[in-house]
Amino acid sequence: MTDMNDHVVVIGAGHNGLVCAAYLARAGRNVTVVEAAEHPGGAAITREFAPGFKVSAAAHLLYMLDENVRKDLSLDTAGLSFSQQDMKTTALAEDGNHLLMSKNAVQGANISSEDQAAMQEYRRLMGRFARLLHRLNNRIPPRVGSGNRDDTIGLAKTALAIRMLGRQDMREIMRMAGINMYDILQEYFENPLLKGALSMDGVLGAKLGPRSNNSVFCALHRLSGMQGTALPAGGMGTVSNALANAAQKLGVKIRTSAAVTRVLLQGDRVCGVELEDGERIAAGMVVSSADPKTTFLELVGARNLEAGFVRKIHNYRCYGNAAKLHLALQGPPEFKALNQSQLGDRLLIAPDMDYVERAFNHVKYGEHSVEPVLEITIPSLYDDSLAPAGQHVLSAIVQYAPYQLKSDWHSEKPLFTRQVIDTLAKYAPGIRDQILHCELLTPVDIEKEFRISGGHWHHGELALDQFMMLRPVPRAAQYASPLNGLFMCGAGSHPGGGVMGSAGRNAARAILALESSAGKQP
Repeated sequence: MTDMNDHVVVIGAGHNGLVCAAYLARAGRNVTVVEAAEHPGGAAITREFAPGFKVSAAAHLLYMLDENVRKDLSLDTAGLSFSQQDMKTTALAEDGNHLLMSKNAVQGANISSEDQAAMQEYRRLMGRFARLLHRLNNRIPPRVGSGNRDDTIGLAKTALAIRMLGRQDMREIMRMAGINMYDILQEYFENPLLKGALSMDGVLGAKLGPRSNNSVFCALHRLSGMQGTALPAGGMGTVSNALANAAQKLGVKIRTSAAVTRVLLQGDRVCGVELEDGERIAAGMVVSSADPKTTFLELVGARNLEAGFVRKIHNYRCYGNAAKLHLALQGPPEFKALNQSQLGDRLLIAPDMDYVERAFNHVKYGEHSVEPVLEITIPSLYDDSLAPAGQHVLSAIVQYAPYQLKSDWHSEKPLFTRQVIDTLAKYAPGIRDQILHCELLTPVDIEKEFRISGGHWHHGELALDQFMMLRPVPRAAQYASPLNGLFMCGAGSHPGGGVMGSAGRNAARAILALESSAGKQP
């Protein structure tokens, strides 16, 4: 067993693990990151899925990266660059009368002047609420009823931030936060295609339909990044590589192909980790960027935790409902009435809210959607490093594909793949003949490849009862855990999923603050 004093081990080199490690190292800590895969990045990687064709394996768009993280860690000089920024969104119509949404306008699909005006007010209101959430994202969530001075101040700041919205907007956010996208969008708009497209923001990656409560909250979470939608040059792996470079420059040691099988304990205090090959690494502190169920039920073990805490972790909702499609194409796909410049937009297949709701209905019965909802990108249009000359890659998030399938994914996957391609072909009729290779990752595949319990890339449902001081559960909601020296820094902690880095940064700040209060210099 390696003997190291004042040593921090971070489990997992996903983006939050790398961010947390970098901030701890910048504060003078001796940090080692251990990663099971052959390369850092977790689910935010670029990999080859067919000879000569590379794709962002899970996450495929960047819209939430914390600007504090980007600046503090100098990611732009560590290798982060973009092939496209401020992407527009095109909601596809089967008849070719598509809807185009940019930052400042919405046009096409016979959009009325009334809907255009309503869009301005909708964006103003949702933007204001998203800015509030953005501020909360970058704070360590306060504990309720602790009596601690910092928690009391944190609660007061949160209440004040809500009150500063003004009476009318404050009432509106209290009304909207817990209800559903369907009702809100019905209030604002008439155009079915517009409503279908906007409802996507509330359901992507979640076990929700437009009529589900918490869908407005999920939409606000997506908007809270306060960034335009972007494609990193070289895929999402560029983001992770930049974070790894920044961390190593600060002195972090990153060990890949080093899977942790157990968190080591002395009584109720962690003392290190044990790797798959039997090696033990001593540490005074362990920080896990793995999901909560993996961390507590597998690496720590239920027998080392109180029964009530284990029950809460067991009941934590973290089953994925989205699949990821990758296509290698022999040329650029031809969508009906879509010109070359629009082909590089964020493309949505969600014709109306009822279509999205019907797609979701299958999940309630343990089935995958017959006519799924898709978010599509063709990143090779702007980045020739992803495909051979003249050829392209198409990447799509596919709703709905539940982890808990009534039958099994081994037998259902070919059928679902055909149904996804059939849905695409309604909008791009010749696409079947262009496919050179197809890969579909179900939540079961995502769980296996990225070691995420339940295959949920947010490490758990985004919901009001799994948010802030309740994420993942109350006794592990401020990045600490019931065990001394064990901390959390992944998307299962506040503020949740999305390639943002806020959870990693917040966790490092919480650890350093705890050390400072214990008499150590931060």
